[in-house]
Amino acid sequence: MEAIRLHSYGPAANLRLETVPDPVARAGQARIAVGAAGVHFIDTVLRRGEAVGPHPAPDLPAILGGEVAGVVESVGEGVPAELVGRRVLASDVLSGGYASLAVADAAALTALPDHVDDGTAVAMAATGTTTFGLLEIAPPGPSDVVLVMAAAGGIGTLLVQYARAAGARVVGAAGGPEKVARVAELGADLAVDYRLPGWDKAVREAIREMGGEVSVVFDGVGGELGRAAYGLLGRGGRHLVYGSAAGEWFFPAEEEAAARGVTVIDGIGRLLGRAGGFGDLQAKALAAAADGSLRPAVQAFPLARATEAHEALESRNTMGKVILVP
Repeated sequence: MEAIRLHSYGPAANLRLETVPDPVARAGQARIAVGAAGVHFIDTVLRRGEAVGPHPAPDLPAILGGEVAGVVESVGEGVPAELVGRRVLASDVLSGGYASLAVADAAALTALPDHVDDGTAVAMAATGTTTFGLLEIAPPGPSDVVLVMAAAGGIGTLLVQYARAAGARVVGAAGGPEKVARVAELGADLAVDYRLPGWDKAVREAIREMGGEVSVVFDGVGGELGRAAYGLLGRGGRHLVYGSAAGEWFFPAEEEAAARGVTVIDGIGRLLGRAGGFGDLQAKALAAAADGSLRPAVQAFPLARATEAHEALESRNTMGKVILVP
């Protein structure tokens, strides 16, 4: 099969397209002909040889990627033969997802409806699941003014859509005219470019004209942009942090937040400590894709261009969920 392998830690150029032996589905496992494989920012960190939370740097050589969608091609001992030929989603691939074939535990596979394509399924696997987890922690409602940072990203696009459907007024902030236009298309009441000087002041003025103030921030960026977003919150607001696309996390001092009456939430920490796992959240995400209530943005790269996909992610030059297509 074809796969992207990493032989040494370092830049994206270290990712190589190679022909390697096909993985074998052992007892309790299924082999999937991959239609789409998910790419996460965490993959770029692991590629550099750095651990991310509970995820250690991979042993080399490695095939990165943990989620795929496709068709079951073969099964191992103890797995019903009728599973062969079914379209499935695998969120915990055992053999690496950046490949034309992947192996996963059969019991952990999720059946896909015909009208949910592979790219959409992968987009909703972890990205959609994370989004619903964040919404569980800080649910927006009709009385809220919601500021979504990185609003053209995989999670951001889903947050904008959900908050609008919940009746909230939504400000979507993204970097560059093309991304801002995309955020406006999603239905944000205000779409702004946070690369422009004074963007936060413009947001404050626009929200005041609407007769309100920001009550919820979903911050997937961090750094100085995260600090600026935090500064827009009104008293009693919620600042939920779930990412650091700017290169560093932003968490204000507890004393400062308390003085302003602002609740700061470590979204990823809360998710990792969530009781009962994430199966119910993934089910919600896939159901939302199936009924059309949420439409994930997907940016696809051919498998052979995995290096380009990683470089685009690291330069924040992507819109939506990044996938590789064998």
